[in-house]
Amino acid sequence: MLSCNSFDKKKVNAEVLLTKELNAMTWNDVDEYPTFESCNKAESRGTKKLCFETTLAALISNRILTYRIIVAEALNDTLYLDFEISNQGKLSISDIHNAEHVTSEIPDIKAYIKRSLDSLPKIYPAIKRGQYVTTAFKLPLIIKVE
Repeated sequence: MLSCNSFDKKKVNAEVLLTKELNAMTWNDVDEYPTFESCNKAESRGTKKLCFETTLAALISNRILTYRIIVAEALNDTLYLDFEISNQGKLSISDIHNAEHVTSEIPDIKAYIKRSLDSLPKIYPAIKRGQYVTTAFKLPLIIKVE
C-alpha cells in the first residue's frame, strides 16, 4: 500500500529529475535542423542544414527576381533575415536587417521578401529528442541589382 507521503516523494523526485533533464538539454542545438523534402537525401546533419539554408535563400532570391526592380545605382549588398520556423513548419520573418541604401533604392524590398515566402515548399520542423521544436535562424541574402 502506498502512503500519501511516499507518493509525494515520488512526485517530487520525478519533478526534480525532469528539471535536471531539461537543464541538461542544449536548447540552442537540435538533433535535426528544419528541412525541405529535397534536402532529406543529404547524409550529415551539417549538410542538411546547409542544404536547407541555401535552398531557402535560392527560393527567396528567385522569387524576388520575378519582380521588375529598377535602381538608380547598382546594388551588391547583403540583407540578414531573422526568421523562425515553428514546430509545425511555419516560417515567419521576425526582422530584416539591411543597409539603408538598399531600402532607399528598393523601397518595397521587405514586401518582396515576405511575398516570396508564400510559395515555399513544405518545411519539416527541427527535431529535438524526438519532438518537433521551434527554431530561430539568421539567413544572409545577397541583393545584387545592376
